[in-house]
Amino acid sequence: MKSCREQLFAYIKEKYKASPEYLWRRYPGYAVFRHSDNQKWFAIVMDVPGNKLGLKTEEIVDIVNVKIADPFLADILTQQEGFFRGYHIRKGNWISVSLCGAVEFDEIGRWLEESYIATLSAKTKQALRPAKEWLVPANPKYYDVEAAFSQENEIDWKQGRGIKTGDTVFLYVAAPVSAILYKCRVTKTDIPFLFDNGDVRMTSLMKIKLLKRYEPEQFPFDVLRAEYGVNAVRGPRGIPQSLSEALK
Repeated sequence: MKSCREQLFAYIKEKYKASPEYLWRRYPGYAVFRHSDNQKWFAIVMDVPGNKLGLKTEEIVDIVNVKIADPFLADILTQQEGFFRGYHIRKGNWISVSLCGAVEFDEIGRWLEESYIATLSAKTKQALRPAKEWLVPANPKYYDVEAAFSQENEIDWKQGRGIKTGDTVFLYVAAPVSAILYKCRVTKTDIPFLFDNGDVRMTSLMKIKLLKRYEPEQFPFDVLRAEYGVNAVRGPRGIPQSLSEALK
C-alpha cells in the first residue's frame, strides 16, 4: 500500500506531469513541484516535526504547502483541523496541509488544483480561460470591412489584447454607420504582422470568420448607449450580459 506521500506524488505526476525536485541537501525529505513554463512552485512536500506546526507532538508529519489565491479563504482554511499557516513560506497566502489523517485526499487535491492555477503563468491562464465575447471597433476610414466581407467570410483583423482563438467578436462599424454589423468567431491568433502608418499600428493579426450580419438599425450607437450602457467603443471591450442576449 502506498504511503500518503507516494500517493500524492503519483497523483501530481499523472495530472500535472510534474516530478519532485529535491533542492536541499540538509532537508532530503523536502520535494518541490513546479510549472514547466514559468518554473514557479505550485507545491512543496515536507516532513517536519509536529510541534513546528503547533501540534502537541514531535513526531514527524508529512505536509504539502500550497498557494491560495484568496487571502480570506486562506485564513478560513487555517482555522480548520489539518491546515496550518505555510511552514517556512508564509508570504503570498501559502498554507500547509497535513497529508495523512485530518484532511481527505480528495480535499488535498482540490487545494493542490487551486495552487496550480494560482501559480500559472499569465499566458497559460489566458489560454485556459473560457471563450469570451468582445465588442470591437471597425473604422471605415482605415479599412472597408463591408467590402471585405462581401468577398470573403473569413478575413484578417488587428488582434486585440486578450483576445484568443474561439472567442466571439462583434464588430461595431464607426461613423457614418455607428452600429454593430457583424458577429464573428476568432479562428486564429498571434499571426505576426508589423504595420505602422502613424495612425494605425499593428504587431499581430487574428483571423475572424463571419457568423451573422445585423441591420444598421438593430444595434446603432444610440440604442447601445440608452439600453445597454455602452458609452464608447474605442477599443476591444467586453459586452454587458443584456446586450449579449439581445445579439443572439
